[in-house]
Amino acid sequence: MLGGCASAIPANPDHAPPPPSAARPPWRPAPPPAHRQDPGVTRPPVGLEAQIHELWRTFPGRTGIAIRRVGADWAIARRGDEYFPQQSVSKTWVALTLLSLVDAGRINLDEEVTITANDLTLFHQPLAEQVRREGQVRITLRRLLDLAITTSDNSANDALLRRVGGPEAVRRFIDDHQLGRIRFGPGERLLQSHIAGMEWRQNYSVARNFQAARNTVPMSVRREALQRYLADPEDGASPLAITAALAALARGELLSSASTALMLDTLSRVTSGPQRLRAGVPAGWRVAHKTGTGQELGGVATGYNDVAILTAPDGTRYTVAVMLGDTTASVPDRMALMQAVSRAVAQFHGQ
Repeated sequence: MLGGCASAIPANPDHAPPPPSAARPPWRPAPPPAHRQDPGVTRPPVGLEAQIHELWRTFPGRTGIAIRRVGADWAIARRGDEYFPQQSVSKTWVALTLLSLVDAGRINLDEEVTITANDLTLFHQPLAEQVRREGQVRITLRRLLDLAITTSDNSANDALLRRVGGPEAVRRFIDDHQLGRIRFGPGERLLQSHIAGMEWRQNYSVARNFQAARNTVPMSVRREALQRYLADPEDGASPLAITAALAALARGELLSSASTALMLDTLSRVTSGPQRLRAGVPAGWRVAHKTGTGQELGGVATGYNDVAILTAPDGTRYTVAVMLGDTTASVPDRMALMQAVSRAVAQFHGQ
């Protein structure tokens, strides 16, 4: 259901100049400064909830949407507390875990690691071509971070995951920062294999070997595995928890100021999903976002997501999550929904 809450918090005061001291008795306190309350702090913009509801109601499949204004005390959502598959949105938590270890002095981003063929994963991994061409690649953690977030490179992300200490380290970060209903799965290779009803083999990382092996799995097995995943996703997260976590990042509550700036800059340079949330905001708005895209089976797409920090020209920030657990909608229609959500945020900003 559409969840919303609103409660008053102090707005930035505009101080009226006090009268000259001679104009009032010295024992009488100066009048309190005048305050101008921004209505957007205490409640969602009028009309935004209804528009989001209509977008959600008319879209086919299981959809989660959440929007909150950073620094305000409201959020609106549809299926906001339910778990949805994150897919590559979960790379965000790996990156934050890495940068928290940088802040603690335990990791240096200029440290180099070696990537070999045994480290490659599946699906989108531009790094794999360089590894196959050169045999092995020496690469800095800084570069891996950039590849994992901006291009959603699965092999780069798995390399970072190994360096930070594996899935348990990411889960500790999530728990330590009380990020709520956000899970972290077993890593790309195992997660995608489980979704397809398969056991991982390293030769699946070569070319399209995974897809070829997946095609030999009986359709009944694949359907059962996919439905099991959708019902209780290993990498699930709720839209409201994600928008709360992104708001905490934007406020500088998760990382040092330097690491916060680096993370936000990296998210702002994401090249995947240019026609998702990014395409809905007008000129002058800034977008820092992370996409996720899951497997498809029988005309049903799963885990098609985009989550973002949207910054208006006046500096006001909103965090947004649009998560499609499963849908029969076409790719253009999925992107159009996301654009409509971010466009609505911009349209109703300041109302």
